[in-house]
Amino acid sequence: MSRLNLLGANIKKFRKQKKLSQNQLAEILDFSREHIACIETGKEFISLRKLFQLADVLEMPVKDFFDFD
Repeated sequence: MSRLNLLGANIKKFRKQKKLSQNQLAEILDFSREHIACIETGKEFISLRKLFQLADVLEMPVKDFFDFD
């Protein structure tokens, strides 16, 4: 699995832990739901700015997204 896929899987895992739907997260970040889905499946990139916003929303450090072990 590529690192982009692993990043997306971690984003999805942490989103679900916060009990947010893709629609809710997309609204908070001003993304489309489809873009969130593509990020979570590793089909699209997330900007660093949005990654920091995502970490704030999910109340977690950015480095946790990159824990691929």
